[in-house]
Amino acid sequence: MDIIQQFIDIVLHLDIHLASLALEYGFWMYGILFLVIFCETGLVVTPFLPGNSLLFAAGSLCAITELNIFVVVVLLISAAVLGDSTNYWIGRGFGLKLFQNKDSKIFKQKYINQTELFYQKHGSKTVILARFMPIIRTFAPFVAGIGSMNYRRFLSFSVLGSILWIGSFSFSGYFFGNIPFFKKNFTLVIVAIIVVSLLPGILEYIRHRRVKK
Repeated sequence: MDIIQQFIDIVLHLDIHLASLALEYGFWMYGILFLVIFCETGLVVTPFLPGNSLLFAAGSLCAITELNIFVVVVLLISAAVLGDSTNYWIGRGFGLKLFQNKDSKIFKQKYINQTELFYQKHGSKTVILARFMPIIRTFAPFVAGIGSMNYRRFLSFSVLGSILWIGSFSFSGYFFGNIPFFKKNFTLVIVAIIVVSLLPGILEYIRHRRVKK
């Protein structure tokens, strides 16, 4: 329970925690951000990582520290594309085996189902759209691998989606994150980002359940 509370505290106060890390690790902060984005997009077991809010907070951090916003954006785009490709090949090679246990606490079938709903509605564009949606963002490349989507086609959507996702949130944080109003209410901004990010997936799932009934 303490771990969950600590995780929630970190997410809601990302600006404070990232600033502390930047002060302590300096140049290595680039590597820390790269690793978090890679893990969220590349590992099926880490869909809970706060991608959208982290990008916004990282952008705002660049505005007040020596971190270069352009270096951060390029590095994180690379991390997202590399993570997507890793996830794709894991799904293609081991996807069906990982989800054979319906009682698994990590490989939950409902996440796959939600992602498949998006593929049914949006097709290959799901790889782009899912970038902005927690959980589905992690499982979209995995499901693409299971479905043996053409890799070149997948990669092109992944690169475009990564540029749009990383660029929009990072530069938004850079230009708006340290405006007094946003800085004073940073926790509310993070909560708003999380709610807005989750809303499309929740609405789509509810709509599908109603149609199915």
